[in-house]
Amino acid sequence: MSDRAAARVVCLDRDDRVLLMHWHDKVSRHDIWEPPGGGLDAGETPLEAARRELTEETGLPGDAVQDRWVAVDRDFTWLGVRYVKVEPFYLARFDEARPEVDPGELTEEESEAFLGYGWFTVAELGSLPGLLDPPELPEVIRKLR
Repeated sequence: MSDRAAARVVCLDRDDRVLLMHWHDKVSRHDIWEPPGGGLDAGETPLEAARRELTEETGLPGDAVQDRWVAVDRDFTWLGVRYVKVEPFYLARFDEARPEVDPGELTEEESEAFLGYGWFTVAELGSLPGLLDPPELPEVIRKLR
């Protein structure tokens, strides 16, 4: 089990669509949709990590991440490792509809697992093909708005 510190970013466009990254876990064989984010590097604050991860995974500007967050209990398995922890989910807002995403700085592991991305309304989150992580993301979005 791992409790590696991490941070995620709830990106909302001008129409309140949320950006989700689409991954395939080759161990569990599950497809997963989740907000961009990832682990903290040594010496990084959660906000710094959220901004860096947003840029690395999406090409979107890290400075769009606001110092506004909610704590989210996480219990998930990725590549056979179970993670149980609390992660800050930060808010980023964009003035345009569905800003272009360019995941140009993915790690090798991320590149192998990456299936794409999408911008979704909260109503669409319940009908995604695959798992939504965290499952309570609509509530997280409501708290961040």
